[in-house]
Amino acid sequence: MRDILLMGGGKIGETIGDFLKATGDYRVTVADRSADALERLPAHPRMETRVVDAADPADLAEAMRGKFAVLSALPYHLTVGVAEAARDAGTHYLDLTEDVASTRRVKELADGARSAFIPQCGLAPGFISIVANDVASRFDTLDTVRMRVGALPKYPSNALNYNLTWSTEGVINEYLEPCEAIVEGRLVSVPPLEEREEFSLDGVLYEAFNTSGGLGTLCETLAGKVRTLNYRSVRYPGHRDLMKALLHDLRLGSRRELLKDILEHSIPATLQDVVLIFVTVTGTKRGRLLQETYANKIYGREIGGTFYNGIQITTASGMCAVLDLLADGMLPQRGFVKQEEVRYADFIANRFGRNYAMTDAAPQQGAQQGAGRAA
Repeated sequence: MRDILLMGGGKIGETIGDFLKATGDYRVTVADRSADALERLPAHPRMETRVVDAADPADLAEAMRGKFAVLSALPYHLTVGVAEAARDAGTHYLDLTEDVASTRRVKELADGARSAFIPQCGLAPGFISIVANDVASRFDTLDTVRMRVGALPKYPSNALNYNLTWSTEGVINEYLEPCEAIVEGRLVSVPPLEEREEFSLDGVLYEAFNTSGGLGTLCETLAGKVRTLNYRSVRYPGHRDLMKALLHDLRLGSRRELLKDILEHSIPATLQDVVLIFVTVTGTKRGRLLQETYANKIYGREIGGTFYNGIQITTASGMCAVLDLLADGMLPQRGFVKQEEVRYADFIANRFGRNYAMTDAAPQQGAQQGAGRAA
């Protein structure tokens, strides 16, 4: 049984803890600076809680003692401190961050480390890079890789056509920070909220626009191999223009804490969501110009007697699957590990990765979480 330190007792952290403790293969210590957040977690023989200040290196070092891995489900601005402590402790490190600067620092820490450093283990960045790299690998030469992801309410009912389904800080950050892309074969920085497009899937109209961090390290991996590579977040039409008004016209982009407070007290969360994943790759196979598309929708459903929304399932499953593959020796055991180094076949065969498997089942009838490891 592996001892795991899980930093962050929020909704995603709680879901990760639920998934891991149910397997019988992990003992989980959930750590958070908020005692109140920890007290609401249900008791379990394979899970304990601990008050830890992620900004205190000594506190982190003590909490990591003897742990196989530390999983960071904290806000992006706290991830670097956890990674630094993991480097000192020789503990494997995984996180969910979409923040580009944080990931660059994690990569620096991984150089010469005794353990593995695997950032961006969620949905986007995370699974989106795994599936995009898998589709791209089937081409002889690449022309275009387009990645689109949205965590959306099933029933939009406000002017923003949006509900809070994951980290408010993360949403604000991806709407404000520069975005990486490859344009005409060159790695460039493009502005967030720009290059808006519309597309239809299953009869529903969506918009998509640049947001930061979703590409993960794919720009680096595919540099010199592709003419166009980009990532855009998917929303319902009208959302982008209203967010531009809030962030730029009203200048709330420079007052992030105020904007977070406004959004969290005005826009309700929802369990009735859908995660849309849409990847299109164009290139040549045996001399022919071809296109291949991966399209998937993942809905909230009951797993192990508890209902989780789609973003909880996809984000937690991404991190738990990568942890499993690391524990089973199917990933490098030291240094920096990119998401695209995870084989799609291994991921989707994993007990947690199966939550991404495409199915014709009704939204509320998804497969239950398996207890045993994949063969």
